[in-house]
Amino acid sequence: MKHLLWLALVIILAGASVENRVRPWKPAGISSPKFESHPAFDPKTGDLYFVRSSPEFSGWRILVSRCTATGWSTPESPAFAGDGVEADPYFTADGRSVYFISTRSEDSVKQTELDIWKVDRDDKGAWGAPTRMPDPVNSAGAEWFPRPSVDGWLYFGSDRSGGIGMTDIWRARPDAAGKWTVENLGTAVNTPGDEYEPLPSPDGSRMIVMADGDLWETRKTAAGWAPRTKLGPEVNQNEMEIGAVFSPSGQSLLFARDTQGPDSGEFFVWYEHGPEAWPPDCPAGERN
Repeated sequence: MKHLLWLALVIILAGASVENRVRPWKPAGISSPKFESHPAFDPKTGDLYFVRSSPEFSGWRILVSRCTATGWSTPESPAFAGDGVEADPYFTADGRSVYFISTRSEDSVKQTELDIWKVDRDDKGAWGAPTRMPDPVNSAGAEWFPRPSVDGWLYFGSDRSGGIGMTDIWRARPDAAGKWTVENLGTAVNTPGDEYEPLPSPDGSRMIVMADGDLWETRKTAAGWAPRTKLGPEVNQNEMEIGAVFSPSGQSLLFARDTQGPDSGEFFVWYEHGPEAWPPDCPAGERN
């Protein structure tokens, strides 16, 4: 009997440990009754870029908040904001550039499809004018979630023609002459359904994929990307999980979940191997 009680306690504690690996992240000044998602921390300044939209997840806008002595500042549009819907910001590792998607006007003509854009900043930290990525990176369809990887490829989602499903994960890279090559990641990652968001890990050994509202994982092998597997129920609930970003160590994952409650979309952090000091404190030394 004692053995059975001990075993039951171990199972309960193990379950609690698993559940505790996912915790809400609701910093004052960032969380709101609207839908916050797609966080990206500036590796140079520590500023937080993210997407805020309506509770129904429409009308996306990129905002930026700075960590001050009293906490996160009131979010505002970044200097490179355009006139369309904009989302999915992501910094290059050196912090010199940001990739994002946008329907902003081009040559004074309002666009309807989401395309991948890139903006660079100078040595003084000033952002320049964003540029639309060239074809065939962009297509006649919609592009999503551009994420550069240490393997030299730019990964993204797209519903362009020639795919396996409705929306697939693709990747692109330029040759020495600047000509871009684009390829589909194949059936290990893509299905007849929708795969929108590829997130390579900092070391490039694995990738998180958002597909049909859930988060999945694929590992890189000598033969390419392995068949994807779904992350556990501590991450994937009965709602939409979206817009993930790895911690610099690659051991934790910050993502948004449509809680379908009064606060709509909220941030959650998954500590895969136990807590680490991330996301960053603001102010320093105060855990959110």
